[in-house]
Amino acid sequence: MQSILLFLYRIRVFLIFVLLETIAIYLIVSNNSQQGSVFFNSSNKLSASILNTQNNVVEYFSLSSVNKSLVEKNAELLSELEKYKQPKDSSFIEIDSVLASNFHFRGAKVINNSINLSQNFITLNKGSKDGIKEGMGVFNEEGVVGRVKGVTSNYSSVISLLHTELLVSSKIVTNEVFGSTKWDGRDPKFAKLLYVPRHVVVKEGDKVVTSGYNAVFPEGIPIGTVVEVKPGPETNYLDITIELATDFTKLSFVYLVENSQAEEINSLNQPKEEADD
Repeated sequence: MQSILLFLYRIRVFLIFVLLETIAIYLIVSNNSQQGSVFFNSSNKLSASILNTQNNVVEYFSLSSVNKSLVEKNAELLSELEKYKQPKDSSFIEIDSVLASNFHFRGAKVINNSINLSQNFITLNKGSKDGIKEGMGVFNEEGVVGRVKGVTSNYSSVISLLHTELLVSSKIVTNEVFGSTKWDGRDPKFAKLLYVPRHVVVKEGDKVVTSGYNAVFPEGIPIGTVVEVKPGPETNYLDITIELATDFTKLSFVYLVENSQAEEINSLNQPKEEADD
């Protein structure tokens, strides 16, 4: 305490100066309208600037929770939207439980992601306790991301589209021709569209989306854009390169899609055992 008092005593002249300056400024501002107006405006600008900076800092540190809540809400909205999609070959009737969509959506955060291997995987912060199951399709706001491979209680592992053994059923939007998208293990920005016959007209700029011809993804999720078309070497198929819609270097939040009838659909494609004579 004595040290503080000694310090204040040493700077007593400065403190008296500050006090007198404050009194002088107060008298000038309170007795002169023009100076008062200038002071008021200047102080408002300074306060606004400080508050704006404070708000920006708070918003920055709250972005993670905001993004998480937005992903969860978007997943709910995607599920609701699917219920009201009218089939192309049907007339409009009231939606009931029979016609309700088979697809359900959930949101998750990417906590690990590789792009430099030939077989890349992604780890998500959601697991079986959150309703995540093996085989669910994974995508984000840009396009297809991959497919769930393994699940624990709290986490799930996803086979990335940047995996040389993953095939995604696809179609070209302009001509409705089907094929399969597969990464060739080279550039993480590009992949190959396979099994498109050589007689098909494919142009640069054509969009490629999910075909809906399996139980993983709904129809129409973006996959990429055609950037090169060449005759396939010694095959009856075109050599098509597409630029992927998803930027795998910036994955943050994703959506997982579940087809409630996937097991039934897949069972139809399994070879049946012959009955005993």
